[in-house]
Amino acid sequence: MANFKESLETGQDLEELVLKLIRKDYPCSVRIPGKFKQYDIFIPEKDVKIEVKQDKKSQHTGNLVIETSMYGQPSGIMSTEAHYVYFDTGEELLIITPNDIFKCIIKNNIPERTFVGDGDTQEKTACLVKLDLLRPYCLRTQKSLIKLSLN
Repeated sequence: MANFKESLETGQDLEELVLKLIRKDYPCSVRIPGKFKQYDIFIPEKDVKIEVKQDKKSQHTGNLVIETSMYGQPSGIMSTEAHYVYFDTGEELLIITPNDIFKCIIKNNIPERTFVGDGDTQEKTACLVKLDLLRPYCLRTQKSLIKLSLN
């Protein structure tokens, strides 16, 4: 189980990989530093915001954790201002809109669950969405940026 500092560093590394990918087409793109929960990357050329999430545990569980609240406040999918979410599982990268995540959750009647996540000290509420259910809603899927960076 990763501690908070390791999880933060891993998340920042993934954000840098996504930023590098986006800068191929949009060189003015920037990563938003610090604790900013609305989104992680801004593309000024298109006025587009990107949220970056990593869920390597999904390789074993088959589920992505779609957080909805923590500390009794909306978080994750309920607080993002992002136009797109990039989920990296360590095997694949899924690119999807928040609206399409909601569609998947609603159409498949996926319940919220409350639990303490790895590295967390407080309970969170989230939907555990099967990767196989989510993929058809994605705009694009490709090989994991994490995996590509190791090659």
